[in-house]
Amino acid sequence: MGYRSRFWMTYRQAEALGANVRRGETGAISVYYSSFKKLEEHPETGKEVERNIRFLRHYIVFNADQIDALPAYFYAPDEPQMPVAPSLRQAAIDAFFAGIPADVRHGGNQAYFTPTFDYIQMPNRTSFRSMDLYASTRCHETVHWSGHADRLARTFGKRFGDKAYAFEELVAEIGAGLCCADLDLPNILHDSHASYVGHWLGILRGDKTAIIHAAAKAEQAFAYLKSFGGAADDSVRDEPTAAAALAA
Repeated sequence: MGYRSRFWMTYRQAEALGANVRRGETGAISVYYSSFKKLEEHPETGKEVERNIRFLRHYIVFNADQIDALPAYFYAPDEPQMPVAPSLRQAAIDAFFAGIPADVRHGGNQAYFTPTFDYIQMPNRTSFRSMDLYASTRCHETVHWSGHADRLARTFGKRFGDKAYAFEELVAEIGAGLCCADLDLPNILHDSHASYVGHWLGILRGDKTAIIHAAAKAEQAFAYLKSFGGAADDSVRDEPTAAAALAA
């Protein structure tokens, strides 16, 4: 969105600080996710059991840059913003993937993860319009990789369009978004993902808590991938770096 401030707040929060949202400004939707525990009587045993209840709330929020008269603390200082050098940014992306001990194979024209044989297939880097597109696609497939039975053990669908298949794609899409945000990558919606939209809508209509469960599993996958720390791993150390691939 291009805002410099890192602070967001609702209209009422701004008012409480003696500030006001400028006329004509458009807010953004912020979704708050949390859970609470509740004691309930088990229908069969009659004993009290603890149930974890998840919920979502949404708010319209505004960036501090859209608000006048806030305390100075909420605004970014007037200092020149030094962009991250492209080489350093790419090095961070390469390190992220290098630390993950996935079997990644290159070739062909499709990107996918196969749970049966436990490897990620990616087209050659030069097949992509940009290295950002390659990296965002690999993020998506690497989230799938995290769900293998030997790792986070998510349920993969048996065929395109079934509920488990579509749910896993939703997890991968949200998880890839988290990875991309962390790596300063654009989270690109690929052409193939349009075919999932109808299935995702079907899931969400049938189960209003599905997005909560998908987001929770995506966050778990992101944390799992981050736990590898970005250190180089022998299984991928021999791969050429993304920068080298572009130069090839």
